Amino acid sequence: MVTTLYLIRHGETEGSETKRYKGSIDVPLSENGQRQMEQVAKRLNRSYNSYKTYNGLNAVYTSPLSRALKSAEIIAEPHCLKPIVISDLRERNFGIWEGMSFTEIKEKYPQEFEAWAGNPLRYSPVDGESTVEVRERVISALNKIIDNHKGTVPITPPCLPLDKGRLSGVSEVVESGLSPALNIAITAHGGVNRIILCHVMGIPLENIFRIEQDFAAVNIIEFWEKYPVVKLLNGVAIG
Repeated sequence: MVTTLYLIRHGETEGSETKRYKGSIDVPLSENGQRQMEQVAKRLNRSYNSYKTYNGLNAVYTSPLSRALKSAEIIAEPHCLKPIVISDLRERNFGIWEGMSFTEIKEKYPQEFEAWAGNPLRYSPVDGESTVEVRERVISALNKIIDNHKGTVPITPPCLPLDKGRLSGVSEVVESGLSPALNIAITAHGGVNRIILCHVMGIPLENIFRIEQDFAAVNIIEFWEKYPVVKLLNGVAIG
């Protein structure tokens, strides 16, 4: 049975135009960020898995930070789900850099910033989490989530308004001889998502910043007996 993961970055946050390291600071979604997530929710209602069926989301997991939690609530609501908060999905702690702009960090800590940007695996933000530390907790959380759903049979959420003309239910898939698919979502952060994507694609963490994650980005990863296949990277929801 394939498990389809919709890995989503939270929407735009208040004050995002200043380009500051938010990290573990709890910054809320902006009004535009909420609209972005509403578009993502609409998109997920039109999504298919590799069996060309869609039964709605079966579970939604989220970082505890409010920008991710609110995003998860918007995504989960049409599917009658309550987001499950996983502390290890929180954004990286940037230490004394938190709340500072890129320019401020470059001016105050030029050598440390250049070293970290050039090799984020070897160097860490001052007094912050290392890339390896973040990877350990994030991938541990990911594995637990995937393992938790392994072998489970999905059911269609009762409140999901399926369009019978283009969406099939679980029973039709089972009768066809195919295993039913499971659809789960994780709403997290740019840094967390990049680590997960590096992990599933086998990309060295030194190259983590070669992966873009825009606000409200949607990534689709299919886990075939835990063998991951990336179907979409940094997708943008269009209404």
